[in-house]
Amino acid sequence: QCIVVKSCPITISDVIDVPETLKGRNFTRVADFSTAELELVLELAQGIKAAPREEQLVLPGRSLGMIFQKPSTRTRVSFEVGIAQLGGYGLYLRADDLQLGRGETIRDTATVLSRYLDGIVIRTFAQADVEELAEHAEIPVINGLTDETHPCQALADMLTIRERLGRLEGVRVVYLGDGNNVCSSLMVAAARLGSSFVAATPVGYEPDERAVATARASGAEVEVLNDPVEAVRGADVVYTDVWTSMGQEEQRDRRLRDLAGFGITTDLLAQAGNGAIVLHCLPAHYGEEITEDVLYGPQSAVWDQAENRLHAQKALMALLIG
Repeated sequence: QCIVVKSCPITISDVIDVPETLKGRNFTRVADFSTAELELVLELAQGIKAAPREEQLVLPGRSLGMIFQKPSTRTRVSFEVGIAQLGGYGLYLRADDLQLGRGETIRDTATVLSRYLDGIVIRTFAQADVEELAEHAEIPVINGLTDETHPCQALADMLTIRERLGRLEGVRVVYLGDGNNVCSSLMVAAARLGSSFVAATPVGYEPDERAVATARASGAEVEVLNDPVEAVRGADVVYTDVWTSMGQEEQRDRRLRDLAGFGITTDLLAQAGNGAIVLHCLPAHYGEEITEDVLYGPQSAVWDQAENRLHAQKALMALLIG
């Protein structure tokens, strides 16, 4: 398999020395990949991003099925455009348009789609459904988001940090707000790639303990705090996400009360210093988890981060689908 990066063709092994091929593998959570494999995705993403469009056609004629049980802007558009720019094509498959929405089993769906497609992206609620699909599919399955994890977002996040700061080793990443799926995946990715991680949440909103344990097993410094001001001091990256995710709408009023004080404002960002960058996986709710002046301010890397969903996922598809 030859991947074209930096305007010249090189093999995957020329990018980074990895112990095994990634072709045919699944990506259901960040922990699926070793540090070297995550670094390979980021290295290839940077190369693809810099390459002329005509040199990116590394998946000619490949088909990507995109199963969506949750609405999406960035995930859908970045995958559909990404597979097209690699020379393939995407099929948007709403779950209620499939027999899956009428009771066909995940195993049967995986078996049939494996006969038609070269890869599957699924955006759904239960992590167990993604794992079951990956278990039975004979083609790569990529997790486009579940209630538990958001691994593709974490790839784009780490790519953005490396672009903006020039390194990942020793970077202090601080996440504020609800310790949700985004927080869990980012934490594991940061730890695997040599960054320290701080999650600052109200009591009762801490990140998943399994994600914390997985991140700490990488040897990285991982802290869970309940004071946003203490957390952001010395931060290189200040990150947040929405406070009320899809499916939590009935909890909105309580969440707004509980999370008050954890939003990124100019005053809070000043505690981190002028060198810190701001990230947000979007969509943003101004006046809640972030203010509009911060999102569009000089320290914001949010729009590069959103763009990098495209490049990171193109690298992932190129490696897995091959």
